[in-house]
This record gives sequence, structure tokens and C-alpha cells, in this order.
Amino acid sequence: MLDQPPLTNLQTRDIEAVLHPYTPLHKLKTNGPLVIERGEGVFVYDTQGKDYIEGMSGLWCAGLGFGDEEMVEAATQQLRTLPYYHLFGAKGMEPAIELAEKLKEIAPVPISKVFFTSSGSEANDTQVKLAWYMNNALGRPNKKKIISRQKAYHGVTIMAASLTGLPYNHIGWDLPVDRVVHTDCPHFYRFGEAGETEEQFVARLVKSLRDLIEREGPDTIAAMIAEPIMGAGGVIVPPATYFAEIQKVLDEHDIMMISDEVINGFGRTGNWWGAQTVGMTPKTISAAKQLTAAYAPLGAVLVPQDVYDAYVSHSEKIGTFGHGFTYGGHPLGCALGVKAIAIYQRRDILGHVRNMTPTFEARLKKIADHPLVGEVRSAGLVGGVEMVADKATKRSFDPKKGVGAQIAKFCENRRVILRAIGDTIAFCPPMIITEAELNEMFDRFELALADAEAWVDKEGLRKAA
Repeated sequence: MLDQPPLTNLQTRDIEAVLHPYTPLHKLKTNGPLVIERGEGVFVYDTQGKDYIEGMSGLWCAGLGFGDEEMVEAATQQLRTLPYYHLFGAKGMEPAIELAEKLKEIAPVPISKVFFTSSGSEANDTQVKLAWYMNNALGRPNKKKIISRQKAYHGVTIMAASLTGLPYNHIGWDLPVDRVVHTDCPHFYRFGEAGETEEQFVARLVKSLRDLIEREGPDTIAAMIAEPIMGAGGVIVPPATYFAEIQKVLDEHDIMMISDEVINGFGRTGNWWGAQTVGMTPKTISAAKQLTAAYAPLGAVLVPQDVYDAYVSHSEKIGTFGHGFTYGGHPLGCALGVKAIAIYQRRDILGHVRNMTPTFEARLKKIADHPLVGEVRSAGLVGGVEMVADKATKRSFDPKKGVGAQIAKFCENRRVILRAIGDTIAFCPPMIITEAELNEMFDRFELALADAEAWVDKEGLRKAA
């Protein structure tokens, strides 16, 4: 591993006070955190003044980069006008009204109402509660199970983490809870069988889903939740026919499709919504992250009229709609959501993403030839590079060696911040990135890849166990 410089005062204070999410806590005291001081455009700067290309948009969310003056002004104006209020008890605020109207306008399917949350995890947690509430209203008290997928990522609240299909979100946390079942991951490179075409792979996954539904009982299943492009599971792009074929099975059994657009939404994949990119027809939608370009926390659940009618029916029976969050629909977040969507439209961010995609794909394709790279995959301006010990056999590195995490550290040393998802390196730069900045990001990554290859060879990590 790399030699670590002495920790700074800020790093030491951090270690003494902050509990870091998604961090190997046992290593933090030795390695210390990277303390970021400021950001500008696609760059962030540490406390030593060193610049880094933020190749992950923070956490897949800072679509407009850092320091956008229009966003800062919108925030300042809203804070001066109404810094906080809520939507409980039939209260309203113009920012929440306007943002809900905007989301209805740009939604990929007909939407009637928008429920606001503080995050994507809360949005997906809410999706489950709403599905249960709806089925109770419709007199279907047993139709409550939710189908998710292996390698899915839907958040970290108890229910959202249960929907997530990643071991580190379950092991040690007593998860997943009941009523959640997982079906296959649509990653052809990793899970396709020898001699199998993509179409045959999809047919096998569809059969597996059908078998799961029949085994559990279709009358017990409320919904299936899916990211169009899987994010934190490794940037997994499904085969072209996958969602159309999955949808047929769900429709046969009156099972709703929930689209988790928390990472995919607002232009990231080259369309307003990831569902449009992959041919998915959801009933309800979860949104967050680039909803506000990450300038404030906000999430949303988008529902159609017939689903909303069931909520109204049950509210009448019970006396109220008993769900909500203190900061759901926060005026600051909603004002920034309105401004972000306006900027996406006025600056044609969608067109810019599409214009940058050929360069993004070309640089990934070049990386694909590297001896440590098994597969590259992408949609729009989100991509993944899967590292392997043996290119010919697709053999992965020993997980205990932490190869992906070490490559991410080499990237950081080369001043590009990317994310290791196991041994897949994820790319998700701000959507405002220029062609020159894209090339610089990949140039820095290629230097890190050369560092990684030298380290892997020195440590003998390509050898089979």
C-alpha cells in the first residue's frame, strides 16, 4: 500500500469527531480523510489548495458542478423570503407547488401528485409504505411484498436497505426485513452463461422472475422496484430488451413497476429519465440527487391519479393521511429544484450530455483494452470500468486484497475523484463537464491505472488463489 503522509490538524479533528459513512473505519485513523475546502465547476480543492476533478459529481448528484451563481442566488433569495415551512395539515408553499408542477410536466408517464421527502432513501422507503397503504385501501391486505434485484441500490433506511441487494448493506444490520424478495441482476458480462446470447440471458431472467412470482404467490406481491441503470451496484446497463420483457410479466400479475430515478434522473443517461433510456414504463417514480443538482437535500415520489385516488379513499376511512417528513418539501430545496430544472432546460443540459457522450464512450473504449480491465459500460455520462485479475477468464481479484479501493486511492493521488464499487471504478462527472475536462479526467485516470498495474504486479495479485 502507499505510504501515508502525517495527518493534518483538520484530519485529526475529523477522526476524533466524525463517524464516516461507507468507510473502512478500521483504516481511517491511519489514512485519514481527504478534507475538501471548496469547489468550482467540475473541480474541488482540498485544504492544501490541490485541485481534483470530481468525477463522481460528489455522490452521483452535483449535476451542475460547484459554485453555480444562479443556484446560489436562488438559495439566497429563498432563505430571505421563507427559510423554512412545511406541508403538514394542508399547508402550502409556492416553491413546493411550482416544483410539483414542473415534475408533472417533465415526467415520462402521466403523474397526478408529488410527495416530497428529504432524500432518495426516504423516497424509496415511502414507495413501500404507499404501496402497502394503497393495497389496504383496495382491500388487498396480503399484496405487500416488494421485488428488488441482486446488486440493486435503493438506500439505507431499514426498508430501503432491505430493497438494496448488496451484502454490505445487509451483513451485520439484521437485514433484509420480511416482505422483500430479490431476483436476478441483469449483468450479462458477469452472469451470462457460456454460449448464451443477450436475448437468451433475458429470457432466463424473465423465467426466473416468473418462477419467483409463482412461488411467492402473485396475490402477495405489490410492486417491483428497479433502477433503470444500476448505480452503486456497479453501473450495470441492462440488455436492450430486458425491461420490456420484465414489464410483461409484471402486468400479467398486476404488479406495479417503481422506477428508482435517484441517480438516473434529470439528464444523466442522455434522457430526462433513465426509464426513457432503457424502455421502462413505471407506475410510480422516485427522484432525488440531481433534482436540486445537490445544492440542497430533497427527494420526491411521483404517483399517478389512480394510485392517488386510493390514498384519498383510505384517508377518508382513517381520518388522515398519516405520513410525512419535517423537511419534506423544504422551501429551500424546492426553490433550488425549480431553478435546477429551469437551468437544465434553458442551458440544454440534456443536449450537452448527448454531445459529450461520444467522447465519454470513446475514452472508455480505449480503457477497455487495458490488461486489468474486463468490461467498460456506460449510458450518457455515467460509466463503470470493471477490473479483473484475468481478462480472458473474467476472473476477479481476491476481494480481500481491496484492489478497487486501492485504485480509487491512486486516482485521488492523480487528482481525480472516482468511486470504487468493489473492483468496478465508477464515473459520473458533473453534466456541465466540457470535452477538454472529460479528456483531462480520463488522462488522470489512465495515469492512476498505470500506477495500479505496477502495484498489482509488484504484489503478485493477478495470480489465482
